[in-house]
Amino acid sequence: MADRVYPMDLPSSSSNPPSSNNSGEVVSPKKPSFPSPAKPIQPPAGTYVVQVPKDQIYKYPPPENSRRYESLTKRKPRRSCCCRCLCFTFSVLLFLIISIGITAGVLFLVYRPEAPKYTISSIAIKNFNVTSSSKISPEFDISVRSENPNNKLGIYYRKGSSVTVVYSGVDLSAGVLPAFYQPVNNVTVFQTALKGSNVILGNAVKSTLRNEQRKGKVPFRVNIKAPVKIKIGAVKTWEVIVKVKCDLTVDVLTVKSKLVSKDCDYSVRLW
Repeated sequence: MADRVYPMDLPSSSSNPPSSNNSGEVVSPKKPSFPSPAKPIQPPAGTYVVQVPKDQIYKYPPPENSRRYESLTKRKPRRSCCCRCLCFTFSVLLFLIISIGITAGVLFLVYRPEAPKYTISSIAIKNFNVTSSSKISPEFDISVRSENPNNKLGIYYRKGSSVTVVYSGVDLSAGVLPAFYQPVNNVTVFQTALKGSNVILGNAVKSTLRNEQRKGKVPFRVNIKAPVKIKIGAVKTWEVIVKVKCDLTVDVLTVKSKLVSKDCDYSVRLW
């Protein structure tokens, strides 16, 4: 029985038929190649939300880390504000210091200030009995010489001064200076009376005083503390403290005592 043969589907007319070469082999047609685009095509811009199942997340930060992060981010503006405040304060202080220095330099060049001079010109001693065993109340009348050598600066001596006479660390008498104004290029000598009350001296101190009096050399120290104001033109400065220390030696402990030697030094406390 013969087999039935079915016809094969022929290619459409639009497709290229196979061609044969010189050796008789059939060559199938090549597929057409399309030119590749010059630039790769970018996906359209937009926001994409990618959802990942929770069981596929291996590690995620605990919720307390987020709260800590928020607290740290809130502190940064405060620190920056503090830094700005410190920088501003430092700049203002630096400006003030420079301004004060320039002003002081100009005033020094204009007024040429000179230090005043102090000394003890005379002294008289009363009721200083070194032979008695009872308490003593010595009195000192001291003349203080103050010289203002400045041509443009006056000095106001204000209330609240103090003057003391000391021997071997013991305060013998105390008093105050008068309040007055000393003009420019002026020398003023003022008297001050110093009084002591119920001063106790040991036997050794009294013995030393008697020996020094026989030699004609009894040393004392006079301490002066005076609040003053400087007048610059029509302006007064703030109150400053002038301290004077005078080491002096007298020949006898009587009203007719004379100064054998004297050496005075002073210092100024601006505030």
